[in-house]
Amino acid sequence: MKMTRFIIVALLVFATGLMLPKVVSNPYYFYAGYVVLQYVVIATGWNILGGYAGYTNFGSSAFFGAGAYMAAFLFKALGVSIFVQILGACVVGMLLGLATGYLTLRIQGVYFAIATVALVIVLETLVHNTEYLGGASGMTHLADPAPAWFGGQTQYVFCIMLGLAVAAVVLARWIEVSWIGRGFRAIRASEPAAEASGVPTLKLKLLACALSGGVMAAAGAPYPTYTSYLDPVSAFSLLIGLNALAMPLIGGTRSWLGPVIGAVLLASVQQLATVTISSEFNILAVGLVLIAFVVAAPEGLLGLRFRSRAA
Repeated sequence: MKMTRFIIVALLVFATGLMLPKVVSNPYYFYAGYVVLQYVVIATGWNILGGYAGYTNFGSSAFFGAGAYMAAFLFKALGVSIFVQILGACVVGMLLGLATGYLTLRIQGVYFAIATVALVIVLETLVHNTEYLGGASGMTHLADPAPAWFGGQTQYVFCIMLGLAVAAVVLARWIEVSWIGRGFRAIRASEPAAEASGVPTLKLKLLACALSGGVMAAAGAPYPTYTSYLDPVSAFSLLIGLNALAMPLIGGTRSWLGPVIGAVLLASVQQLATVTISSEFNILAVGLVLIAFVVAAPEGLLGLRFRSRAA
């Protein structure tokens, strides 16, 4: 699908989503749908670095938490709108990604993955010791009332997250078909060979870190408005980092569609498990599903599709 046609389809999806508050009356569907769309954004952001460029990032919750706390800080200090909060969170995520990339991208493989875990610990510790951000006990976030057209705050943040999901997917698709995506794939296939062929590997890796971090931080910005409360445990949750890794692997990391499929499937199952079994079951479910896919379908659902076509 050509890029122009892809953008038109994406805008139609967004326009359809904006009409849902007028059609669906039960706010729970928006409450659960927000979580699914949140993970579409997170998984897509993770895949820019982890899937396209091949650098596994275990620190996704650091970027999500940084975006959430940046949004809460901007609202508390300046009272800005949620759209300014998202922009601020995106900028912080990109800067954090650049800094992390510059310090760690010269190491590869498991060593890079371990370094990203340290980022989560550092940021969570900083928040724990910052009284203005609520410290370990967290902070209440009383956002501005939602516009009357949406019918409620939950519906409003759902539509905002839908817009972020559409923007993230369009960005991922553009990267995939552009020269940047070709450079990322060259790095993933063989970084020494790519560098020998004249590919600016370091610049592209830093770009991947910045874009990935910006998207994942943007996903965290509406979170305080969604929950009306923010604390370090939920913002830097292990489940966020685990899902960010598992969803692209389940769907497939070589295409924009893989993270979307994985996020919709896994997040929907988790929401169902939360209301029928328990929220604690989610981590176990993600771990079991991830092990199954690593063993049976290491290239994800899209990989199975391409394999069946080849056969």
